[in-house]
Amino acid sequence: MKTITLAAALSALLLSPLSYADDNAEALQMAVDHPSRSPANVARDQYRNPVATLQFFEVTPASTVVEISPGGGWYTEILAPLLAAHGTYYAAHFPANSESDYYQRSRAGFVEKLAANPVYNRVQLTEFAPDNSGAIAPTGSADVVLTFRNLHNWYGNGGDAGMLAIFTDFYKALKPGGILGVVEHRLPADKMSADWKKTGYFPQALTISLAEQAGFVFEAASDVNANPNDTADHPGGVWTLPPVLRLKEQDKDKYMAIGESDRMTLKFRKPLTK
Repeated sequence: MKTITLAAALSALLLSPLSYADDNAEALQMAVDHPSRSPANVARDQYRNPVATLQFFEVTPASTVVEISPGGGWYTEILAPLLAAHGTYYAAHFPANSESDYYQRSRAGFVEKLAANPVYNRVQLTEFAPDNSGAIAPTGSADVVLTFRNLHNWYGNGGDAGMLAIFTDFYKALKPGGILGVVEHRLPADKMSADWKKTGYFPQALTISLAEQAGFVFEAASDVNANPNDTADHPGGVWTLPPVLRLKEQDKDKYMAIGESDRMTLKFRKPLTK
């Protein structure tokens, strides 16, 4: 059986345009299989489908990628080794001067993670704050901006106007032709009750509308992270499901059988010209 290092896979990708798709998939898989990943994060691959998701968002080892609110670094463990040799990875975490204790603790944990392993030496730690596009990455520098399961939090803090400002910041950070990739808990259209904002799910139609208002073109949706077993009407919202399991042992087997949430996976593009 052929053995290949991640560096060799990246070199092959850059030198073999005729097999570009296959080589890119191999490089992505090598990053997902990187030995530095934590077992707990690897266990969630079945729900988060990182290879197919990053392929859909056209992430390559040579991309300049901005991940918004990377949290504890689930995708950092994949993107850092993937982009280390030929790409650039901006991790736009909570602001260092935030007054929120939670934000400070989360950022401190992420900084500690980056310092603990040389695989993260080239990660560029930036900041995400609404209406401050210069903080996440230099204007017009990014090939891809990624956000995973953040929209419901942002909308609760700023509504339509706040979300539009955020999408506008992403638009500014991207190169013309660049991609905004969005993964979010999907709220079914028939679940748009008065209290849907408390559920952790978010409407797909509203996501598309807000992104288009910011100037993006909606290009495609993928079912790679869909889960038809998720009815999106759980007593503790989306956090009833794993990995949170808000109800703890109550009906745990039931919710484990459902798995993680049904998620929309949407690709938007910044037009080459206005």
